[in-house]
Amino acid sequence: MHTNSLYQEVILDHNRKPRNYGKLDHANHHAVGHNPLCGDRLDISLQLDNDQINNIAFQGESCAICKASASMMTTAVKGKSRADAETLIHEFRELATGKLDINQPNHLGRLTVFSGIRDLPTRVKCAILPWHTLHAALNSLTSASTEADDSVQSASNHS
Repeated sequence: MHTNSLYQEVILDHNRKPRNYGKLDHANHHAVGHNPLCGDRLDISLQLDNDQINNIAFQGESCAICKASASMMTTAVKGKSRADAETLIHEFRELATGKLDINQPNHLGRLTVFSGIRDLPTRVKCAILPWHTLHAALNSLTSASTEADDSVQSASNHS
């Protein structure tokens, strides 16, 4: 199957049937992400115990790419340690912005289906928003925005 059609299939599937969508009771970490350009708004809640993501959920209004990215992200990080989640956040950002060589070893697995997003500059922020928001939630920041990349970077340096 051609990479582009696989990408479209995955996006459509996760948009139609998003995994981990809804409200998470007993969450102890939470952040809201916003992409002013697209209008995406995501609310990510997670239950972090002993530095492990035991449960995670998201809800909000977003485009198909953002929703699919959030759905796949929550599946990828559930059960992982905070450190492993931060590695995935970093690698996904690098993948989406074209800085990651997907032929080199990485931890992304099925998430590499998003590698073509680098060729759609207007959609990169849609795909990255859930990851920015997860980073904010893990670091007890209450919000994230695709227009505040510098603050996300500086926040990660102080954790």
